[in-house]
Amino acid sequence: MTRRLLEIESLTAFDAHIGRVRELSGWFIQSVDLSDRAEQLAGVDPRGAVFLGCRFAAGIEDRLRSAGALIFPRLPDLPFDPYRGALYDADALYAGSVYAASPDAAIYAWSKRARDRTVTDELAATLHDHAITDALDDATADIDRRRTVGVMGGHALLRGEPAYRDAAVLGGRLTAAGRTVLTGGGPGAMEAANLGAYLSPWPAALSDALAVLTAQPSFRPGIDAWVKTAAQVRERWPAEEAGQSLSIPTWFYGHEPTNLFATSIAKYFANALREDALLHRCRGGIVYLPGQAGTVQEIFQAVTENFYAADAASVSPLVLVGVDYWTHTLPAWPLLAALGRGRPMGKVIHCVDDVHAAVELIVQP
Repeated sequence: MTRRLLEIESLTAFDAHIGRVRELSGWFIQSVDLSDRAEQLAGVDPRGAVFLGCRFAAGIEDRLRSAGALIFPRLPDLPFDPYRGALYDADALYAGSVYAASPDAAIYAWSKRARDRTVTDELAATLHDHAITDALDDATADIDRRRTVGVMGGHALLRGEPAYRDAAVLGGRLTAAGRTVLTGGGPGAMEAANLGAYLSPWPAALSDALAVLTAQPSFRPGIDAWVKTAAQVRERWPAEEAGQSLSIPTWFYGHEPTNLFATSIAKYFANALREDALLHRCRGGIVYLPGQAGTVQEIFQAVTENFYAADAASVSPLVLVGVDYWTHTLPAWPLLAALGRGRPMGKVIHCVDDVHAAVELIVQP
């Protein structure tokens, strides 16, 4: 008989289930404060339960462990929860008015202490990234990956540039067409695509939003003003009514701040895990806007999977935007075309000159 597994990631969920059972076998209780639930825990058999970073009243943890529960303790002196049960959002990362005092800045500073990292620190980072993957799976459980579309592109694109507007138009049109936009979560083209998705319920709002954002075109020289202008846009067009999109950034590139317009943010420590999570979830295709080394890496990482696909049904569309850029500036397109010749992927890789053509190829392949 297969043991039933139950994930409990909030006190509300714990309360909803605890009164219905006499034993906790198969329960995974993640980062929940159970300090006021000693009576409920005393009334059940905890054998086979797993508690990850939970809080308990005095003496309860020892009783649970001796009765057969597996308890992963809270880890000390960390600026993050390694057992986090949910994805981040802009409020969670940028709480406060000054970036240097924000949770995101504290976590990034911690991540850069490579020489001083202990085994416990490495374990904490690994546990965190595992928890984020689990939270990402939960958050996207009802999203069809065949309708999830990645938008990749350079982080250096300025808010006032025409290409930034184009990227926002791309994100908005994809979202309006029923696709879920997924980006790498950074500034530049990634921010623009998440912005377009965010504003999709307000089709006429883009120009006004850009007028606010262009007051601070880049996160350099100061992140505070860059975050502040984005927060002003979010205040005027509230997140509760905004179009949904995802981003998967990383503290490995923490000097490139995470944009505020993705409504769900899966931020990782390990860039390799982040890249894998990012590309493998875009079964509806990927649009590549002009970028540099990181974008080129993402092109060929995705192409490799397409190249070795066992059948045509496993191949996802890839669309490069900017014929001259991808043919001459960074000539990825000639190589892609050569790789696709005579293979199933050759029918779904394209290089076009504008985002409108890219949308048509993704939405009506």
